[in-house]
Amino acid sequence: MLDTRQLQYFTAIYEKGSLAQASVQLRIASSALSHHLAQLEARFGAPLFTRKPRGMEPTASGHRLYDHARSILRLIEVAETDMTDTSALISGPVSVGMSFSAVKAVGVAFVTKVVRDFPNVQLALTESLSGAALPHLLASDVDLALVYNPPSDPIFHTEPVLEEKMVCIGRSDVVGDTEDPIDFDALQDLPIILLRQGLSARAIMDDVTLLKKIETRAILQMNSVQAIAGSIEAGLGCVIGTRLFMQDQLARGTVRARPIRNPELSRTLHLCRLASRPPTFASEAMRETLLTLVRDAVESGAWEAQLVDAG
Repeated sequence: MLDTRQLQYFTAIYEKGSLAQASVQLRIASSALSHHLAQLEARFGAPLFTRKPRGMEPTASGHRLYDHARSILRLIEVAETDMTDTSALISGPVSVGMSFSAVKAVGVAFVTKVVRDFPNVQLALTESLSGAALPHLLASDVDLALVYNPPSDPIFHTEPVLEEKMVCIGRSDVVGDTEDPIDFDALQDLPIILLRQGLSARAIMDDVTLLKKIETRAILQMNSVQAIAGSIEAGLGCVIGTRLFMQDQLARGTVRARPIRNPELSRTLHLCRLASRPPTFASEAMRETLLTLVRDAVESGAWEAQLVDAG
């Protein structure tokens, strides 16, 4: 069985890059650290570091063990925080990942409520393109993530939250001087600017076949919200997104939004966590807070979407 103390020692050596610096941080003799490291290497039958004159360079096995060690030690920390307080006080670290649209709709309200109502929670909020939140979740960098159209995978526990209709957004000289619906076939003839291929692209729509058609016709593919929005305002092309995505530009009248039909395009927002990681008091409180704020935003009309009844 793995010794968590040895994992802590290994992690310190990995992060500091030398036995000497890890020894100072841990206040443990370098010889003792070297002994524990040798035991780990013997256990796994592979060197974890290459010894160099100026430090320790992780091997492929070392990099792999570090990913596991970081997840294990974080789970232990969360468990200790969660279970030590017998009064079930909501406290401890919680990391939440949100897509750009979710941050725009409920981000400030979420942070405000956490600071006001949960002063003992150490919240870390990460904004990213929707697909990019999943690797963070897998790496144990986030506990909860609001993600569009996550892949069906048993490693994730997902619950649908809302569904949004997608529209075509661009300047009048690009998409036409009208807000009438546009057919999907006609949409493909427009200069589409798209989120870069991969997990992020899945955030556009549920239908992978239609997504592939759009990807082959896109004039640009980016992974920058600001770059896409700027390109749309500059008249370089149009984007398939939601009204919320370019809400400010639509309000100013610099761009137009045209509904898409034949077929309609939609995407579903899910609240995700790793299935292997049990929820804590704090993460459950954050989940309930997020769901409440999303529901309030939809019901008030601030978020143009339809709530999904998860049953």
